Amino acid sequence: MMTTTNLKDHSLLGLKDISRNEIESILDRAAYWEAQQEKVVPILSSHFVANMFFENSTRTRFSFEMAEKRLGAQVLNFTAAASSVEKGESIYDTVRTLESMGIDVGVIRLKPDGVLQDLAETVKVPLINAGDGNNEHPTQALLDLYTMRKKFGELKGLKVSIIGDIRHSRVARSNLWALQKFGAQVNFCAPKSMIAKELEQHAPYVTMDEAMNSDVVMMLRVQLERHATGLLMSSEDYRERYGLTEARAAKLSKDTIIMHPAPVNRNVEIDDAVVESSQSMIFPQMSNGVPIRMAVMERALRY
Repeated sequence: MMTTTNLKDHSLLGLKDISRNEIESILDRAAYWEAQQEKVVPILSSHFVANMFFENSTRTRFSFEMAEKRLGAQVLNFTAAASSVEKGESIYDTVRTLESMGIDVGVIRLKPDGVLQDLAETVKVPLINAGDGNNEHPTQALLDLYTMRKKFGELKGLKVSIIGDIRHSRVARSNLWALQKFGAQVNFCAPKSMIAKELEQHAPYVTMDEAMNSDVVMMLRVQLERHATGLLMSSEDYRERYGLTEARAAKLSKDTIIMHPAPVNRNVEIDDAVVESSQSMIFPQMSNGVPIRMAVMERALRY
């Protein structure tokens, strides 16, 4: 019989405090699941999973749902727009309600910082972070590492430049924590209004030209309305200074790969032709998200 503490060991709240060996085991298990030819392997058929999205992300939710259903889990999808949370019910009460109904694991995405950690200390079922505030997005970083490992064989020594809104990016944070555990070199590149100063001690900020000299160029989605009074005033200005234009992409090493967590603002972060280029891993990243999330769900539910 599993104790509450044991169950919580199967949560995935972030990659900062998880070991390299644990990350590697998830990546290896994802490779196993990717190799399976069967559409459904119902090892989780007796388990109930709640996808609790208090912040919208159709792509991430569909990826989790595909992973869960391929493992045969019983899936409940919860979105805040159609829920009592819109009427004032707290996130905490909603999660506790679903826990009381008998879910075995919760996949949760939310905007407020710090709430997920508080929830994890309160509820008894494992929680999987599908993106929380400006903190972490662990499964996105895991699929990113998986994509890099498939391309380069290993992560040690890779030079990875992450470009864009570092300040608000949970993807940048999760990738930073995970990549450094494997001996990769991480650089950031961002406009002044998008710098996360607290991360400067962990990874240097470089120029756009310097960032192009990398094995992996990872572009981030930007919401320019956040920075209307900052350095950049328009999408055209951002593209000119920090976008992966066709001209910049033409100067990349032929072995460099281009990544983006998606959805892409085409012709802002990345020119349309570059999104579709042979060096772009954006759609393979999405494919890799399913086996990664299968491995994470299996880890959470197969005690």
